[in-house]
Amino acid sequence: MFRSSNAYIKNQDWFDRGKTDAWAGKSKQVPENDPQAASLYDLGYCEGEIERSPVNPRKQNSEQQHS
Repeated sequence: MFRSSNAYIKNQDWFDRGKTDAWAGKSKQVPENDPQAASLYDLGYCEGEIERSPVNPRKQNSEQQHS
């Protein structure tokens, strides 16, 4: 049971890193040696491109609010 929770945390970290990179506008930096981590990173990155960051609102949204 301990191993599976560690695996989840590691998986969640890769997903979150992909999402954060997308929000920051960084290019993809997929891990090459771990196919599962690469898949999770890519999934997070794609989701990050769709959603906006809870910390940094997109410029377009803030401009619309001020109009």
